[in-house]
Amino acid sequence: MTLIKSISGIRGTIGGKAGEGLSPLDVVKFTASFGSFMQDAHKKQNIKMVLGRDARISGEMVNRLVVSTLNALGIDVIDLGLSTTPTVEILVTKLEAQGGIILTASHNPAQWNALKLLNHKGEFINAAEGEEVLKKADEEDFTFAEVDKLGSYETYETAIDDHIEAIVQLPDVDVEAIKKANFSIALDCVNSTGGIALPPLIKALGVNEIHELYCTPNGDFPHNPEPLPQHLTELSALVKDKKAHLGFTVDPDVDRLAIVCEDGSMFGEEYTLVAVADYLLGKRKGNTVSNMSSTRALRDITQSAGMEYFASAVGEVNVVSMMKEKNALIGGEGNGGVIFPELHYGRDALVGIALILSHLAQKGCTCTELRDSYPAYVISKNKIQLQEGTDVDGILKKMEEKYQDTPHSTIDGLKLDFEDGWVHLRKSNTEPIIRVYSEAKDANEANKMASMIMKDIEGLM
Repeated sequence: MTLIKSISGIRGTIGGKAGEGLSPLDVVKFTASFGSFMQDAHKKQNIKMVLGRDARISGEMVNRLVVSTLNALGIDVIDLGLSTTPTVEILVTKLEAQGGIILTASHNPAQWNALKLLNHKGEFINAAEGEEVLKKADEEDFTFAEVDKLGSYETYETAIDDHIEAIVQLPDVDVEAIKKANFSIALDCVNSTGGIALPPLIKALGVNEIHELYCTPNGDFPHNPEPLPQHLTELSALVKDKKAHLGFTVDPDVDRLAIVCEDGSMFGEEYTLVAVADYLLGKRKGNTVSNMSSTRALRDITQSAGMEYFASAVGEVNVVSMMKEKNALIGGEGNGGVIFPELHYGRDALVGIALILSHLAQKGCTCTELRDSYPAYVISKNKIQLQEGTDVDGILKKMEEKYQDTPHSTIDGLKLDFEDGWVHLRKSNTEPIIRVYSEAKDANEANKMASMIMKDIEGLM
């Protein structure tokens, strides 16, 4: 059993003893601490919270606990039911709520669930706010309402329709061009809420031929739900069998987007954001942002367009913060996360699909031709196992000194920028390891750079 308490939310496995997994007692405690934090932040005025969940099996049970706990605090709840993470984010502001909770463990397997916490802007709470929520939970610093001041409960049935309508109305979404392209599209929605969001979105964009795979939102994940190449063999086969123009897949809460090309090959999660940025930069000027572990290709196409690229610390909240600071046109993460501020500041696979289809329709090329038009990079992901108590910060400091003449950044671990690639070193907050990410023009070079740096670290230990 596992329970991970972090500033961005609470996630864990269902079952086991309290404190060892995401038990009902833990759900209540952390919901109460977040609700109480929001009451303090808004000076205990009438608090309204938006709630939504993915389709995993434990979702309904956790939902009931969260609703009852918030009502017990005197907080009104608007329940979207089965929804997506970006839909909940958008509805927080549309419904003028003070915050929101998304019940999803994202790409984690079915035995996991989580509480993701949103502020009044529909954005994830920041580090300082997260620490305060955890502190309240540890101290059980919350007070429940008297019987005549309990919160109310209502459902909201049209959230995904609202989300789709907002996307279709975006000036950069070219519905007419998509209709004329007469696309055939295959989908794998891993039996979660992508199954109730992607088909109606794609139909609203004017696509008539849709081949659905695992689009029943019953939480029975047919394969590992993380949208990585090794998990997409069935979608790849479906694309080829149906002679589809491309395939889309999302994770269970629909904030990550991966693409399969018409020949069954992977477009690459790292290149989802690159393609969307390329499309938008072809229309107007603007800066771009991704996290430090994302592909250099975004920097390359941004600079080719005469604009500036910026790298943030890893984590959606950090990407969003830098996007606001740099007034970015587009941003996101290399895991298929597209953040388009014109819609909202959150990773959104639905708007990513609309922009990708607009790009392909206007360009009149195949998916593989589009992918081949971008700089080719390969990322290698490795890790170094450490003994408990290892001074990771000290090791990273010594590595910084060793490579002091190499362009580098220390805003999130240590990133070394070499002429032909980069290496990013980060310590894990949950296990005794150093993550070693490297990128180069081919896998061999990326692995060689990683190996060189890992040998240096082993020498220091």
